[in-house]
Amino acid sequence: MRKLNFCTVLAIMLWGTCLVAAVSGVQAAATKDVILATTTSTQDSGLLDALLPVFEKRTGYFVKTIAVGSGQAMAMGAKGEADVLLVHSPDAEKKFMADGNGSRRQLVMHNDFVIVGPGDDPAGIRAAQSAADAVKKIAAHKSLFLSRGDNSGTHSKEKKIWASAGIHPEGQGWYQQTGLGMGRTLNVAAEKNGYTLVDRGTYLALRKNVGLAVVCQGDGILLNTYHVIEVNPHKWPKVNAAGATAFADFMVAPDTQKQIGAFGVDTFGSPLFTPDAGKTVESLGK
Repeated sequence: MRKLNFCTVLAIMLWGTCLVAAVSGVQAAATKDVILATTTSTQDSGLLDALLPVFEKRTGYFVKTIAVGSGQAMAMGAKGEADVLLVHSPDAEKKFMADGNGSRRQLVMHNDFVIVGPGDDPAGIRAAQSAADAVKKIAAHKSLFLSRGDNSGTHSKEKKIWASAGIHPEGQGWYQQTGLGMGRTLNVAAEKNGYTLVDRGTYLALRKNVGLAVVCQGDGILLNTYHVIEVNPHKWPKVNAAGATAFADFMVAPDTQKQIGAFGVDTFGSPLFTPDAGKTVESLGK
């Protein structure tokens, strides 16, 4: 058997040490990435652009944002493909938690949905007494309605409104699904001079570019709540649980909540979101 001299043994040991250090360094770098799956409205409104640099500077984590519909975001979480979620589809969120996909769910903020449309309001929904009444008028007039059709939180809310009106719009010529995010769906509605459902934050952020008017608002069914959910590390051990917790804690921290409450005031004269950490959904609007 060939004997290795001292220099050779030392070289092998040093090489092994360097390899372990390199692998450890890659793993350490990887844990600094936090994958955030979120609804498009938090990005289209500009809120994430305001918050994420603060979080990254404060914690040293780097956030990789994937802006999709809430349904898609939760589908990613259910596969362990995201570390943390920021979504606004309460019924789907409750199922996500019941299925053991999330370890903690916290209320962050709310705004509301509005129905927007052409300024001349051909379906006459400004006179509607409720959101259900508004969509009944749209259906009766056969006015063009643009739906996201993407299983997002907005799409889920829209389907709930149609259901409350006893109307099934799918397959009707005046009802079109874009399969796009909120900002792009709003642009399509503007291009086609149609109606759509949109969260107020995204609408205010893009209002100057789309030229659509708010024609229905204020109904209780239009409440739009956002929760932060940490993906369950016991079910998906590879998720960055520490990074997810850091992000969730950041979103409900007092100074972040203050920043959320001030977001949009300088530009639009009123906040795009209302901070809600520590509250219950039942108490909102009271």
